[in-house]
Amino acid sequence: MRTLNIIVGLLVTTLVTTLIAGPRPATRPGRGGERGLSQSTENAILLAGAVAVAGIVITVVTAYVQSKLPR
Repeated sequence: MRTLNIIVGLLVTTLVTTLIAGPRPATRPGRGGERGLSQSTENAILLAGAVAVAGIVITVVTAYVQSKLPR
């Protein structure tokens, strides 16, 4: 159970840091024609991944608790 608490804590910390910090500055400002995703798109993908992981963790914890409840 301690491991689960650590994982959830890290996930929450990552989510809060991502939401508060906002987009990271560009590593090479002023250079046009670069390929790749925009910073906003990258942040949206990371946030969606974090939400998906949080959903999985919540589902696992709920299933575990439900299995331990008396019938």
